[in-house]
Amino acid sequence: MNEFDYIILGAGSAGCVLSNRLSAKESNKILLIEAGGKDTYPWIHIPIGYLKTMHNPKVDWCFKIQSDPGLNGREMNYPRGKVLGGSSSINGLLYIRGQSRDYDYWRQLGNVGWGWDDVLHYFKKAENQERGESDFHGIGGPLSVSDQRIRLKLLDKFIDAAEEKGIPRSSDFNTGQNEGCGYFQVTETNGLRCSTAVGYLNPIKKRKNIKIETNAHIKKIIFEGLRAVGVEYWQNNQLKFIRCNKEIILSAGSIGSPQILQASGVGPVDLLKSNGIEVVKGIKAVGENLQDHLMLRPVYKVKNIYTLNQLYHSYYRKFLAGLEYVFLRSGPITMGASQLCGFTKSDPSLVTPDLQFHVAPMSADKLGGTALHKFPAFTPTVTNLRPTSRGNIKISNKDTRESPKITMNYLSTYEDKEIAAKSIKITREIVLNSKAFKPYEPEELRPGLNLKDEEIVKEVGKYANTVFHPVGTCKMGNDENSVVNDRLIANGLEGLRIVDASIMPHITSGNTNAPTIMIAEKAADMILADQKK
Repeated sequence: MNEFDYIILGAGSAGCVLSNRLSAKESNKILLIEAGGKDTYPWIHIPIGYLKTMHNPKVDWCFKIQSDPGLNGREMNYPRGKVLGGSSSINGLLYIRGQSRDYDYWRQLGNVGWGWDDVLHYFKKAENQERGESDFHGIGGPLSVSDQRIRLKLLDKFIDAAEEKGIPRSSDFNTGQNEGCGYFQVTETNGLRCSTAVGYLNPIKKRKNIKIETNAHIKKIIFEGLRAVGVEYWQNNQLKFIRCNKEIILSAGSIGSPQILQASGVGPVDLLKSNGIEVVKGIKAVGENLQDHLMLRPVYKVKNIYTLNQLYHSYYRKFLAGLEYVFLRSGPITMGASQLCGFTKSDPSLVTPDLQFHVAPMSADKLGGTALHKFPAFTPTVTNLRPTSRGNIKISNKDTRESPKITMNYLSTYEDKEIAAKSIKITREIVLNSKAFKPYEPEELRPGLNLKDEEIVKEVGKYANTVFHPVGTCKMGNDENSVVNDRLIANGLEGLRIVDASIMPHITSGNTNAPTIMIAEKAADMILADQKK
């Protein structure tokens, strides 16, 4: 094939979904372009392998954010998948949809068809739920969602302690109402990762009407007037051009999509001109509205209870864990980035939870790439689900092979600082002042009990890290601060849609991979419906 109806830029969480659904119609000719390679790296498919994929240039863009005052001036690694499956191939495998009110708020902003009752169908359509079908869950979809295959006494005690403090037990965080504490579900099947490449792309990649190009780096989208007509990309050190008959669909993620748009002449006029780029369409919102969840990482030492720190420093325990995985497909090697989830409120007057716990039965000085502590300890990370701080993405060069400037502005607002201090105090209540943990003599290693509110915020900034949830940089809406409308068509342009997490007008209250897959499922239906008009 050398002519295509749809060209999809990016084979990540959204791009693989679109490829599957659009190519189901035999008359559609699809080209999927991915900057990374095939998902053959073995650690992609072993759940605990996310520790080997993040910060690994084989499969990760290895972005860095700009020096951030909220993080004590640190430049922070910012992983994004550069491989078939995108970030769904390197992420922590956690399946969380968010709250019904998140989507109802999108609808309230004027985005028709994006309320909870509208999108629930697409969550269910995507899902192959291990527990079976219900009012909130689907079976037979491409994305396998499973219970975790590990339980630890420490985690069960955290659930007990949270319940003491008024946080109820929960076995399902994906009904639209997620307050409670319990084990995460994960995107796994039989102890192996189910990325969108595995679930959506592998079953259809031999269809005659789809072509998949890997190691192909987008240079820019080509416009004739205001219509997107083709794409230039580098492959094997050659610059190639391919023309599109119907629509170009930009699915390069919240970092890549605004970068490609800006390099193509769509974005803030002054930024484009300062980088020597001819302006196709001035849209000041391209790259703005960047939102992310920041995890604060307190650490608590414990006694007389097992944590994975002990496993890390024992060859014998590691050997047993390996045997358990090989023969039973269970145990520590099947773990996602966190095992235990909790949703609660920073203030009782709130209608819905605004804090999320990711409880990991291990601890280290830094997240990833460093040895675990030699003493028993665990990390009940806590996240403000609805931050008010905003960042941006700006090209540093019109050559998209150069990483853009990523500015996060974490903890830059009074509200975010206040909730950060509150969240640490709530964590202390659960761990230090509960009957459930008392036998294990918990001790706060960081941030430290002697610190006041302002000092807490400064101290936690030294260790805080992204939860890898960038969204919002090509915001959906109907005003001048938006990039796409509620059918995800780029405002003021023709033949171009954007389909990925960048279109979220406001970040969801939880992990963002499941919502991104939902967005692509809904977008595919809209594209096919528009095709009939």
